[in-house]
Amino acid sequence: MRLQNKIAIITGAGSGIGRGIALAFVREGAKVVVADWSEEGGKETVKQVEKEKGEAIFVKTDVSKTADIEQMVKTCLDKFGQVDILVNNAGIHRAYNLHEMSEEDWDTVLNVNLKSIFLGSKRVIPEMLKQGKGKIISIASIAGLVGFAQSGAYCASKGGIIALTKEMVLEYAPKKINVNCIAPGVIKTAMTKDMITDPATKQFLESSTPYPRLGELEDIAMAAVYLASDESDFVNGEVLVVDGGWVAK
Repeated sequence: MRLQNKIAIITGAGSGIGRGIALAFVREGAKVVVADWSEEGGKETVKQVEKEKGEAIFVKTDVSKTADIEQMVKTCLDKFGQVDILVNNAGIHRAYNLHEMSEEDWDTVLNVNLKSIFLGSKRVIPEMLKQGKGKIISIASIAGLVGFAQSGAYCASKGGIIALTKEMVLEYAPKKINVNCIAPGVIKTAMTKDMITDPATKQFLESSTPYPRLGELEDIAMAAVYLASDESDFVNGEVLVVDGGWVAK
């Protein structure tokens, strides 16, 4: 197993990509802290992990708040004694033309998508420094590499994740902490359900993806497994694009 005896915290693990990563990690031998604002979703992920004969605990977490991040990591350390992997996955989207977007919505998107990376990483890095090793993986997006209409705050936050990832490498790669990010394309999740069910939008998305299908949760989950494993120890500051070739055009 590629993650045997590893302890992982995954934010936004109550659904979608986060849940997919949690399940993939436990299949590879990891124990997981499921952090999510949704108690219902987080507990459901734990149930699915247990069906896989894995071990997970749920921590209700608002990733934009320092106190919640502190509690998330404390719970992990109290239960498992260490934190080997942090997956910064929690993210939201607000669809507005930029001039019609409220300051409140802008701040909410940036706080959940980008500030949370700072807060989570800031808290786990001291633990990883003590251990002499660690893996930090953040979920960016191809929206951090190319523009998408009505997604100003989302694009800004995902571009920020990419830039922050590269900066962190300069500080922490010498300490054997790997920092990388994954940039998914269009993945079949609850967040993209409305787009995928609209025939015209689905046709546009499929025609924009050179590989002849949309992304599945497993596509991102297995990329995360690789970046969390010892196989990727020499991979630092990478933006692993998993998009079926969208940004290659």
